[in-house]
Amino acid sequence: MQAQALRQHRWLHRLRGEWSYESTALMGSRDPPGKVSGVESVRALGDFWVVAGGQGGMPGGGEASTLMTLGYNPETRSFVGSWVGSMMPWLWTYDGWLDATEQVLTLETEGPSLAAPDTLAKYRDVIEWLDADHRVLTSHALGADGQWTAMMISHYSRRLR
Repeated sequence: MQAQALRQHRWLHRLRGEWSYESTALMGSRDPPGKVSGVESVRALGDFWVVAGGQGGMPGGGEASTLMTLGYNPETRSFVGSWVGSMMPWLWTYDGWLDATEQVLTLETEGPSLAAPDTLAKYRDVIEWLDADHRVLTSHALGADGQWTAMMISHYSRRLR
C-alpha cells in the first residue's frame, strides 16, 4: 500500500520536538487549582503519525507516564489517535478536526465519568497553537447540561529547536 501524506499529516509534524509543560487542574477538588509540570517528547512515526511520550506530576501527588498517538484518516476526513496513562487502565481513542485557521485541533473521546466511574462520559481535548514554540492543551468534560467545562489546562513550551 503506497499512500501519500496530506497537508493534515504534515500539520501534525509541528508537534515534533522536546517540550516542557505546566498543567493546572481546574475542577474536581475543593482545594485551589493544583499545578504540576513535566516533559513531553514528540516524534514522527513515518509520514502519517506522531507519537508523544510524557512524564510528569499528577494533581494530588505522584508521577505519571503518558503515551499519545495522532494521525489523520483521509477516508473519514478526521484526525484520529489514542492516549494512555500509567495512572489508569483505560484506552482513550480520539476523533477530531482542525479549525479553519489551522491553529486549533479538537479531539473528542469517551471514557469513565469523573462523577460516576461505572458510566461513560464525553471529553474533548483542544490543542491550540500560540506560536511555533508554544501551545496550549485544554481538556473539557461534557456536563449533564450539555455544556463543555474546562477541567485541565496545560501550557507547553518547546525545549529544543
